[in-house]
Amino acid sequence: MSQKELSELTNEDLLLEGKKIKSGNIMNAVLFGVMIGVATWSTVKYGLGIITFFPLLFIQMLLKNNARRKAFENELKERNLTL
Repeated sequence: MSQKELSELTNEDLLLEGKKIKSGNIMNAVLFGVMIGVATWSTVKYGLGIITFFPLLFIQMLLKNNARRKAFENELKERNLTL
């Protein structure tokens, strides 16, 4: 969600969105660890190759969600809300 879409939500909807983001952060951390593990394992087992760099491409998508989380936190601060 963009900052504009977050600002259009009611306080209750914003808090519900926060719960979704919080559970998504846990999943992103698990996926991030798995991707690093796969890249490390394939480098050790097979050396550098496409299998090494393929998981690292997905890490970029996971980091994109960090911007969404920061926009959400900024909106919470503006409204003086806490989860």
